[in-house]
Amino acid sequence: MVEIRFHGRGGQGTVVATILLAKAFFRDGYYVQSFPLFGVERRGAPVEAYLRFDREEILIRTNVYTPDHVVVLDKTLLDSTDVTLGLKTGGWILINGAELPAYPNSWSPYKLALVDATHIALNTGLGTRTHPIVNTPMLGGLAQVLGMPSMEAIAKAIQSEVPSKPKANIKAAKMAYEQVRVLEPVKHSKSASKRT
Repeated sequence: MVEIRFHGRGGQGTVVATILLAKAFFRDGYYVQSFPLFGVERRGAPVEAYLRFDREEILIRTNVYTPDHVVVLDKTLLDSTDVTLGLKTGGWILINGAELPAYPNSWSPYKLALVDATHIALNTGLGTRTHPIVNTPMLGGLAQVLGMPSMEAIAKAIQSEVPSKPKANIKAAKMAYEQVRVLEPVKHSKSASKRT
């Protein structure tokens, strides 16, 4: 079983991201669960959402305490939230950003990747300049670093579940899939390399 925790802010589509990802994994033959954890329910407030998937039926019904991977839709949360809490050694941390933020030495057991989902969302007309909707680009980036689910499954999930601008959302996911960067394992380095 694989468990993923999403960190975002209200209005960015964090919860919808887990639902779309669950639909995509289901299309690829997995059992899935997705569910949110809300604090204050307002735009801009921190939001967590979770996804589980497995080839076998999932019987567990608890929160996700030790995720395999973490997705950060808003890098400003790194200043106030320990996104590595419970994260398993070797897990991915995918961050929405153009440049590597300063990160502590305690992140060294993890794999880091960046995708500028904000830029992609703005270029594809998702949301507004002050409130870009970054969930579908983050799905594309995650699909690249994990090697699953298939982009075809993501596109079909978006097509069936996103009533507003489905073509733009699919385009954004595909752009992020191509543009995600896997970071070199050098602490506090500004260098990054595109995944091959």
